[in-house]
Amino acid sequence: MAAEEAPAAALTYIPEVVLKKRKNNEQWAIRRKLQAHERAKRLKSESLFIKKPEQFIREYRDKELDLIQMKTRGKLRRRAPMTAESKLLFVIRIGGKNDMHPKTRKLLYSLRLRKIFSGVFVKASEGMMEILQKVEPYVTYGYPNVKSVKDLIYKKGVVKIDKERVPLTDNNIVEQELGQHNIICIEDIVNEIANVGKHFKAVTSFLCPFTLNNPEKALRGKKKRFEDGGDSGNREDRINELISKMN
Repeated sequence: MAAEEAPAAALTYIPEVVLKKRKNNEQWAIRRKLQAHERAKRLKSESLFIKKPEQFIREYRDKELDLIQMKTRGKLRRRAPMTAESKLLFVIRIGGKNDMHPKTRKLLYSLRLRKIFSGVFVKASEGMMEILQKVEPYVTYGYPNVKSVKDLIYKKGVVKIDKERVPLTDNNIVEQELGQHNIICIEDIVNEIANVGKHFKAVTSFLCPFTLNNPEKALRGKKKRFEDGGDSGNREDRINELISKMN
């Protein structure tokens, strides 16, 4: 009698959520590799470019003018919003490169806005409004609603673990880093930021600045204040329209 065939090995079941996270991480790794390649090409091309003396003079004048204007803006006293609905601000860097004075750049860096089209959540206060006034030509800001907060964190949320940027898709990472504050999942992060809770600073420090998309026609390319027909400054609740186009 022929020997009986051995039963086929059972297939290993992998949950759908694990497969989705694995796919997201793979796509993220590919995107980061392409970005690094493009950055290397750009730096190489910039290193071959020789500036003319006129360009150095123009950039120096622009920086000195920016310093004078920054000091003038710093003397303005616009009242900071203190209502319960406007304790939270979302700040987006929309410009600034060679025309900025080093002191202006230092203020932008203190807000963690090192790149154009990067954004951060901050708490509205007198001190914060003074900083925003000084860097106003290079930023726009306003009062994000809960939907904008949630969309930004779920779509663009990134954290730094062991010096590596990691997409915020795992509640285990949240619990490990913020569990001591009773923040154990992504939804807790959304609530803490939207309500400007007592652990707001810890949560926003845990998040990397948001890397936003170029909004194309949503910005006019003007350094005028938003209320004067430009791009910069306080958009109040209309910041939500810009967030939706850049998210």
